[in-house]
Amino acid sequence: MQQKDAAGESFQFVVGDDESGARLDRFLAERPELIAAHLSRSRIKALIEEGRVTLRGAAISDPAKKLSSGDAVALDVPPPAPAEPQAEDIALDIVYEDEHLIVIDKPAGLVVHPASGHESGTLVNALIAHCGDSLSGVGGVKKPGIVHRIDKDTTGLLVVAKTDAAHHRLSALFADHGRTLSLTREYLAFVWGVPDRAHGTIETFLGRHSIQRERMAVVPESRGREAITHWEKVADYGVASLIRCQLETGRTHQIRVHLAHIGHPLVGDATYGAGFKTKVTKLPEEAREAVEKLGRQALHAATLGFEHPVTAEEMMFESELPEDLSVLMAAFEKI
Repeated sequence: MQQKDAAGESFQFVVGDDESGARLDRFLAERPELIAAHLSRSRIKALIEEGRVTLRGAAISDPAKKLSSGDAVALDVPPPAPAEPQAEDIALDIVYEDEHLIVIDKPAGLVVHPASGHESGTLVNALIAHCGDSLSGVGGVKKPGIVHRIDKDTTGLLVVAKTDAAHHRLSALFADHGRTLSLTREYLAFVWGVPDRAHGTIETFLGRHSIQRERMAVVPESRGREAITHWEKVADYGVASLIRCQLETGRTHQIRVHLAHIGHPLVGDATYGAGFKTKVTKLPEEAREAVEKLGRQALHAATLGFEHPVTAEEMMFESELPEDLSVLMAAFEKI
């Protein structure tokens, strides 16, 4: 049954005795009315930070604010903003498209949506040109249709919503991260060194680095969000290896931070693997040249599977390694 969109509506709640001490964002994310209106916890967090929530009549912008019994909480959900970025003629590698969604194989160097320092030349600009008015506005002015992201220099698959209904349902899938709903996200990662096990799971909490704010870091639970990555060793090259990663959560830089955390940072990752630069100089010439020409982290979103938000058909997409990573693999295989 089609459910009503919350855009342009206001909601009021009172904190119960058994909810005292709950975080504001978690309290709102658990309200049946907001669940029915397809408001994810990440969307609710953004609304809080935008000043759309009042607590005891005063605006509050801290999603982690602790609540007390009897607190009155009000949430104002604005109508979806139109996509303001300009259409740009940027080539897209379209893997699949219908009237509800579009699956893109993103190249390295393409930023997903406009942000500080990247106001144009993004995937969003290309999508506006390609889709015209048929692009979900739920993501807001800067992120129309964007359900999930991959880093600028990570290649591979991502899905974009073309309608609001598809956006709501895809967002629910990605918020669930395949725990109870149908979603598969697998990455191929070339890392330094060789893990001493065939597979494993990394479970930590991730948050902003205390000093270098552009970086993420493993932090105490009180400062971060749960992050879970399952990994499997695919190939052993001696000095490096190929790892397949499956995400159970989707935090910023999650794979990059997690693999560095266990001592196997991504090849080419200047942010989280800078301490491994000397390894490059010790490689055979062909492998050294492949790494030096790479100029990015060796990470590729290779598999994306999900239940179609409208037809309920099981969709599964595979992306072959791009040329630069194929060259890197061939060079490592000769070591």
